[in-house]
Amino acid sequence: MAWRSCSVLLRLTGEDVLRSSVRAGRWPHSLQHRCGFRKAARKPEPRKVEEDLPPPHTESSEVPVQRRTSPSSPSPSTHRAQQAPPSPPRAFSRLFRPLVFTVGFTGCSFGSAAIWQYESVKSQVRNFFNDIRADWMEKMHPPKRGDVRRQINQWWSSLSEGQRTITGIIAANAVVFCCWRIPSLQRTMLRYFTSNPTSKTLCSPMLLSTFSHFSFFHMAANMYVLWSFSTSAVSMLGREQFLAVYLSAGVISTFVSYVSKMVTGRFGPSLGASGAIMTILAAVCTKMPDAKLAIIFLPMFTFTAANALKAIIAMDTAGLVLGWTFFDHAAHLGGAMFGIWYVLFGHELIWKNREPFVKLWHDWRTRGGPGGGGDQGGSM
Repeated sequence: MAWRSCSVLLRLTGEDVLRSSVRAGRWPHSLQHRCGFRKAARKPEPRKVEEDLPPPHTESSEVPVQRRTSPSSPSPSTHRAQQAPPSPPRAFSRLFRPLVFTVGFTGCSFGSAAIWQYESVKSQVRNFFNDIRADWMEKMHPPKRGDVRRQINQWWSSLSEGQRTITGIIAANAVVFCCWRIPSLQRTMLRYFTSNPTSKTLCSPMLLSTFSHFSFFHMAANMYVLWSFSTSAVSMLGREQFLAVYLSAGVISTFVSYVSKMVTGRFGPSLGASGAIMTILAAVCTKMPDAKLAIIFLPMFTFTAANALKAIIAMDTAGLVLGWTFFDHAAHLGGAMFGIWYVLFGHELIWKNREPFVKLWHDWRTRGGPGGGGDQGGSM
């Protein structure tokens, strides 16, 4: 603290007084007494003044003296002292690969969903008579009561198509949640299951982080919301299209998060399925705006789906503008915007125009592709 006051005194002392005192071969007596200097030998050059200062504080006391002696050419140490602390780089060129991955993965998701739907229809037609035969065999040889497999089949059959569709998603999230509890996997989980634009791995976490939850409450809340909207979403879109939208939404919302972090400079890892779930929620609320919704802890208060969507978008917009960091509000907004766009325009632009692609797949299958050959294929 004493050397900080001494440097202040050096800055407050006039140049004329300081130089005249140095030329006379001595410092002013009051300044020597307050700073604790010993009497300096007569030296004609004022640049040697800092040699009389104690060695531990040479760097701190050197800066104010050199600013007085040579203000036009600061020394390297002065330049280092004036530099601001380093911040994470905002290289927007790093977003090129995530952009290409987002476009490519979205296209592959919808293309795979179209092929899956085509193959599902063919399989249903092919197995129609096999199912009739299986029902007849079951009547001839009924299974024993209390069979565990039969009970599981009955439970599975009682679920809606949407609930059966997201069962695999919930199971994948549960497996990743358990992997977070293994200490030897922590480094791998941080690298591949959290998304951050400053990370070395950029593309694969955009998808894998959608299935990643570190907190059990976070995972339980997200999966409950997904389970609640799954029946409506799958009945509206179909199983194949629903999965294409869900997976694409996870990647698109992460890319929006990347862009927001680059623009604002608020870097940090993100994880969770909230962006993809916001797409499903926004799609259902846009398609059925008059549907009645309620909060699980307050079932007596109901509101329309349109008002719920407006409130969620308003909250995430405020969080993004005000810099709230508890949630990734940019990913939420990106997912919501994608869901609204897909219901209004994307379904007509993408899914309704899949017929040429499916026809190419059909022609390739009938000409001897995997599982094809001859006239076994059929058109949808």
